[in-house]
Amino acid sequence: MRVIRTCRDLGIGTVAVHSDADAGTLHVDMADDAVRIGPAPAAESYLNGDAIIEAALTAGADAIHPGYGFLSESPDFVDAVEKAGLVFIGPSAKAIRAVGLKDQAKALMEDAGVPVVPGYHGPTQDPAFLAERATEIGFPVLIKARAGGGGKGIRRVDRAEDFEEALAGARREAESSFADPACLIEKCIQSPRHVEMQVLGDSHGDVVHLFERDCSLQRRHQKVIEEAPAPGMTDDLRAAMGDAAVAAARAVDYVGAGTVEFIVDGAEFPSTEAFWFMEMNTRLQVEHPVTELVTGLDLVALQIAVADGAALPFAQGDLSIFGHAIEARLYAEDPANGFLPAVGRLDRLSFGDGARVDTGVREGDEISPHYDPMFAKLIVHGKDRKEAFRRLGRSLECTHLSGVETNRDFLVRLARDEDVVSGAVDTGLIGRKSVSLTRPPEAEILDFAFAALAALRRGRDASSDPYLILDDFRVCGPARQAVRFGEDDVVTVETTGAHRHVRTPLGEVEIPDVSWEGDQLTCVVDGRRVQAHVRRDGLVVTVDRKGALRRFSMAVPDGGGDTESANAVLAPLAGRVVEVSVRPGEVVARDAPLVVLEAMKMDHVLKAPREGVVARVCVSAGQQVMQDAVLLELEDSA
Repeated sequence: MRVIRTCRDLGIGTVAVHSDADAGTLHVDMADDAVRIGPAPAAESYLNGDAIIEAALTAGADAIHPGYGFLSESPDFVDAVEKAGLVFIGPSAKAIRAVGLKDQAKALMEDAGVPVVPGYHGPTQDPAFLAERATEIGFPVLIKARAGGGGKGIRRVDRAEDFEEALAGARREAESSFADPACLIEKCIQSPRHVEMQVLGDSHGDVVHLFERDCSLQRRHQKVIEEAPAPGMTDDLRAAMGDAAVAAARAVDYVGAGTVEFIVDGAEFPSTEAFWFMEMNTRLQVEHPVTELVTGLDLVALQIAVADGAALPFAQGDLSIFGHAIEARLYAEDPANGFLPAVGRLDRLSFGDGARVDTGVREGDEISPHYDPMFAKLIVHGKDRKEAFRRLGRSLECTHLSGVETNRDFLVRLARDEDVVSGAVDTGLIGRKSVSLTRPPEAEILDFAFAALAALRRGRDASSDPYLILDDFRVCGPARQAVRFGEDDVVTVETTGAHRHVRTPLGEVEIPDVSWEGDQLTCVVDGRRVQAHVRRDGLVVTVDRKGALRRFSMAVPDGGGDTESANAVLAPLAGRVVEVSVRPGEVVARDAPLVVLEAMKMDHVLKAPREGVVARVCVSAGQQVMQDAVLLELEDSA
């Protein structure tokens, strides 16, 4: 979608490629043409370079833009594209190979005079050898897959006894994501900040940097909020990091847009001696819009121009920073459940004003288990950091979604966290504050009241039905209706004309008048107008108010309840079984790893909920399972 918009502005036609899972998606509809390249699994579609090249040739295209992931950093794909007589909008295969493996890249950067994180970056992959190197480096250490990126194949290890299991997990994820299980070991910087420099080079030998982005706000080593410029950045540190980034790009004769990522010691910030090269991403980054907003440049247009042989239209001295920009990533995930990816249908989707929105979905689209759970980005710009965060919080608060668990509420809290707003950020902030940032919001009196009003609402077409117009009418006294949420929470609504008196478990409230416009409820409480988005789907009512979403489950009249066996281990979401670690009859301790499930580009290790004996294993490695499928069953030990 992002690339298509720029191509439209430049008068360039576009052809979208898609898997079966994406046949009806927004990017397919927006492109001038579209070609199917395979079934849903990425390995059979978006990672099938031959199918993509064939699609380009069939459609009469002359260039391929690789986007942000998949084959964007595959040198073999670049070679194949050029062999087919097509232009690859990105760097050369030689440049990608030079920095594509983290161990080789670090050696190259050391030769170029770029500082690198202390650690082991050699070829030996024997687990015992790597464990010895980790002990020499000193715990805590980071295990990192040498290939790929996006937070995949990374494990922090604080104790020597945890190293073996962590290494196995990192290798498994690296093999699954990048077909390369090799790892390196790095010293873990205790107060790290993730600061990266955007670089741009042309085929005439010129390279510039477009300043920095701070990407320190992360969970599971994946970015959540990015901003430009970095808070607290000084001219001296920016110049030092910029010079290092340009040197890194020149070392590989880099052409196109790329990112040089650095780890910065937050305790020493902004010392010019406390930053180290992490890796170079030879593609356009997901967070590139913040750079565009503070520089006024279109990076996709520059990518296309450079790929077409044009020289950079500016020198380093011509570039400057205007204001402050922040990007927040919207994920289909459940922050209160360890940020577990979610799937489902986006029944409602509307974005708040004041932000640039980059998205590939629309209301009614399905979030599938096949690809990354990020579905949209909100990017704001302000004259300074304070104004930008204020706009971000407001835009997120006015973004309304239902049907799929998302991290919207988490982002609202993060954007208004006092440490975040003050600029006291590092990569561990979200982990330290995870409880307060992810705790489900407590329901208030108005939330109970609005949920009851939605539960009793007859539907949007009630005014056209003479039998429903006076649904609340009673000849003698007020109409009294009750709704039970959960097991114990009863809300009673007494209606007299347009006036409602509502009794909730938290107290009573008078609501003199209520109006609905779609899902938006507007009423006056104590002389103050109050609005909320309230939606009922079956027996679930959601109340979206002031940037917090509360869910209320209506009680089933005949009781009901959870009929699943307490001994069953269920799949938390649809995915592929990567590994089964136990066999029937095996005794397992609480939290022992049972099954590894791969879903939405991540490995999820499912652990034993209690001590017991494996009674039955219901799945095997390689099997696809649906959400809530029984993976195995436990029984009490003798």
